[in-house]
Amino acid sequence: MSYAVKEMFYTLQGEGAQAGRASLFCRFAGCNLWSGREEDRHKAVCQFCDTDFVGMDGPGGGRFASPEALATRARQMWDKTATANSGKPYIVCTGGEPLLQLDPPLIDALHKAGFEIAVETNGTIEAPDGIDWICVSPKAGSELVQTAGNELKLVWPQPPFSLEQFESLGFDRFYLQPMDGPDVLANTRLCVETAMARPSWRLSLQTHKIIGIA
Repeated sequence: MSYAVKEMFYTLQGEGAQAGRASLFCRFAGCNLWSGREEDRHKAVCQFCDTDFVGMDGPGGGRFASPEALATRARQMWDKTATANSGKPYIVCTGGEPLLQLDPPLIDALHKAGFEIAVETNGTIEAPDGIDWICVSPKAGSELVQTAGNELKLVWPQPPFSLEQFESLGFDRFYLQPMDGPDVLANTRLCVETAMARPSWRLSLQTHKIIGIA
């Protein structure tokens, strides 16, 4: 299997439990809830996506012919910036929807390259074994298949979702992240008030947007 990658870049994780951690982001092309094209947004299952995952023309992107080729390139990019022996390499597989492509051979190749592997998924596809950190961000109108993991990160508000429908699922941490857009300030206040009223939920902010990094 070959792998279509929109972009790959070194940065800090901006959201959730791993916020602030040095990370290599591998953004896979393609999604099962939206084509990524603006003319299709109105009929997409997920209509609030703020990410470009179309094509393979971003920095570090391209078509990788094998899992070893992608893992080797990822490790080269990590080593180019990170100080040697300064911590375990950490790769965040995102998208689009990364589980359309992230498969056992690639997981094995990334582990052999020394990476701890995280995935950010919409939860509509069951995650294969071997992923070290699973973050699920459910989208209204889709079927949630991956019902356990390390964190559930709910963009909020997102009708008709209710918090109660998620609180019994098998996640270690639950996060509310304000819906971006013209109502982001009101949504942030809502998330703050909700997290204070329901302490099982924590606030997640998109800190990469706040500090102006990728």
